[in-house]
Amino acid sequence: MAKLLVLLIFGASLFGCATAYQREGFSGGYTETQLGENIFQVSFRGNGYTRGERATNFALLRSAEVATANGFRYFIVAESGKDSLLSAYTTPTQSYTTGITHSYGNSTYGSATTNTYGGRTFIIRKPSATNTIICFKEKPEIAGLVFDAEFVTKSLTQKYGITN
Repeated sequence: MAKLLVLLIFGASLFGCATAYQREGFSGGYTETQLGENIFQVSFRGNGYTRGERATNFALLRSAEVATANGFRYFIVAESGKDSLLSAYTTPTQSYTTGITHSYGNSTYGSATTNTYGGRTFIIRKPSATNTIICFKEKPEIAGLVFDAEFVTKSLTQKYGITN
């Protein structure tokens, strides 16, 4: 019984909340790939409890961290994409029958009721976001949105209460 309780608590902690800001693992997380000297592809994949906005923000946060870790202060998002992996789960169906009988002499009379539970289908949406970023040491003079990596990191770590 104790083993079952520990397993249930572990399962609830693993699946009971949105994907944390972490390297990719069983329940999701971020990855990055260097595509050029100053070009990176950064992705974040969430679990079924993660909202799309959170996945997008975590991909942006990781983009800022990758820029900083590689000696860059600024970056632009050259290409971005959002996606969702959809899956379905149907609960098992169970039926219960209860009845009552009455006997009078050699005759028996009765009634029964059957109740069926379960069979509900839940749609699970797992969002992901991917950014292809180009990094710069100095702020580029280009039209478009240029992110300050330090500012983005500070802003999003405060928003989500992330401490490293």
